[in-house]
Amino acid sequence: MAAPPLPPPLIHTHTDGGVHSPCCDTSWTTTWLRLENHPTKGTSPSSSARSTQISTNTLTDQQKEFQQLARRFAREEIVPAAAAYDKSGEYPFPLIKKAWELGLVNGHIPQEYGGMGLSIFDSCLITEELAYGCTGVQTAMEANSLGQMPVIIAGSEEQKRKYLGRMTEEPLMCAYCVTEPGAGSDVASIKTRAVKMGDEYVVNGQKMWITNGGKANWYFLLARTNPDPKGSAGKAFTGFIVDADTPGIQVGRKEMNMGQRCSDTRGITFEDVRIPKENVLIGEGAGFKIAMGAFDNTRPPVAAGATGLAQRALEEATNYAMERKTFGRLIAEHQAVSFILAEMAMKVELARMAYQRSAWEVDQGRRNTYFASIAKAFAGDIANQVAADAVQVFGGNGFNSEYPVEKLMRDAKIYQIYEGTAQIQRIIIAREHLGKFKK
Repeated sequence: MAAPPLPPPLIHTHTDGGVHSPCCDTSWTTTWLRLENHPTKGTSPSSSARSTQISTNTLTDQQKEFQQLARRFAREEIVPAAAAYDKSGEYPFPLIKKAWELGLVNGHIPQEYGGMGLSIFDSCLITEELAYGCTGVQTAMEANSLGQMPVIIAGSEEQKRKYLGRMTEEPLMCAYCVTEPGAGSDVASIKTRAVKMGDEYVVNGQKMWITNGGKANWYFLLARTNPDPKGSAGKAFTGFIVDADTPGIQVGRKEMNMGQRCSDTRGITFEDVRIPKENVLIGEGAGFKIAMGAFDNTRPPVAAGATGLAQRALEEATNYAMERKTFGRLIAEHQAVSFILAEMAMKVELARMAYQRSAWEVDQGRRNTYFASIAKAFAGDIANQVAADAVQVFGGNGFNSEYPVEKLMRDAKIYQIYEGTAQIQRIIIAREHLGKFKK
């Protein structure tokens, strides 16, 4: 079966070391009102694909405005505050609230539930720019997308109005509650149990490494409803929506991680938590497919976030190389350093093409598992490589916390771990690739 033709790459320029003028000289409010009054067609994450003119070699005017708004917010609001949040580990709610007011959070929620109905491609453009500022802040925002996506793709009309609608009425957070202490990549090993009792399900178990765990208003929860450990994973689990204030939920301590420290990561314990049957997504046994299906929509933005970090590392290293002198000349003029910068630039551009292709595919309504895993794996890997190269260009200064690149190196590592490790992505890619050749 022939693959669909590859779309031309989009124009995306960072030509002046990251200092860009806004697309127009207006206030935040004016920019947001213009975007709000220029609705995207359609109401689902993929329905605005028709407005994503990937074949024209450029972005639409609306996409450029989203991109410029996010770029300006990242450079003027996030960058100045990022180091302090990294040191304190404090949750960046003031920044999240400002971003929410500007429409930079929850933009993919369909219009009929109060959102803007942005495509995955549009969301990725915003994500890359926010991640440039700080991936800890951006991850806190992006966790909403992961938590909401199962509801967007599988929720009933009533569930969507209740749980997505409230996210557009005030700056609330939600979380994707799947990983456990003994079950990360191996989702089939989840032990959290949900037992049906009358019109309710009683849940017991423990989740771990839950982003926004302590800040969420509600969770998407994956729990085992088939007690047979040898049963098919595709039918053994059920997806639930759980209000965070439900009795029996215990929120653990905030984990102090290697990087992305202002993101809220915690363990969540469920002890005899009662969930009404109305909060089941689709039906009993459908949870695994829902949870995995969400990744096709959320892995492109994760790859975009990794690309934003890599772009920041490239620009920091380039600016430093254009100022620092050794042996009587700028270090950028030494071939050894210029080649490092060239390799960094190559990787960033290719990562951007990868996430844009994966986003474009899902926006066309096609299964994008193959492209999403390629984008996530490649962007996660190059984010680590480019951040490490930036530290090398900075030399001894790069190893010091007074300079920004050591934080980038710490922040980058998680991109090879969360939302499916780099190794899991390769398993998926190999499976999808080999499947094309099986007769």
